[in-house]
Amino acid sequence: MTIRVLIADDQAMIRGGLRMILEHQQDMAVVAEAADGLTAIDLARRLRPDVSLVDIRMPGADGLEVTRALAGPGVADPLRVVVVTTFDLDEYVYGAIRGGATGFLLKDAGPALLVEAVRAAHAGDALISPSVTVRLLRSMAVPATPAKGAKPLTDRETDVVRSIARGRTNLEVAAELFISLSTVKSHVSGIQAKLGLRNRVEIAAWAWEHGVVTGPG
Repeated sequence: MTIRVLIADDQAMIRGGLRMILEHQQDMAVVAEAADGLTAIDLARRLRPDVSLVDIRMPGADGLEVTRALAGPGVADPLRVVVVTTFDLDEYVYGAIRGGATGFLLKDAGPALLVEAVRAAHAGDALISPSVTVRLLRSMAVPATPAKGAKPLTDRETDVVRSIARGRTNLEVAAELFISLSTVKSHVSGIQAKLGLRNRVEIAAWAWEHGVVTGPG
């Protein structure tokens, strides 16, 4: 199965570099490029790529606006967006997560991590550059309080949440907790339904915000 990718970046050289990396993969194809945010939104809505790679700073509409338009709260059929940027700023990462992004990657992360982020997004997982993950999520932590209107999690669901918050993929969660991959996926779906969250990045943010996890592990 080919993963269809849209690239949105205002620099032609960056778009060309990303295209070259992705199209070197047998399971990926770049279906469109956009040099500004408004064009990215239009192309993504018309073509519905499996994953959209979106830069933060673009003319017309910036990457956070694009992310909210394609994947944000209230979008009936959200697309999967991975923000790819030069700028390692907490407000950008936080804004991307709150906007519905399924990943946040720095441009200097390297080709292997870029490919991994695209595959993770397509599979329903999420990937945030390791250099910002724990720093960002710990900064979001507040004393533990129950989420308003959220149903209580089971002990096993809480274990899954902790693992997700520490950046584990579904396969890693399964190995860590000695459960099957299908069971992990079932728990993730149940957690999202109970907490009113839409993806794994939001689960991770919720865990740190509500004190479910308080340190790296």
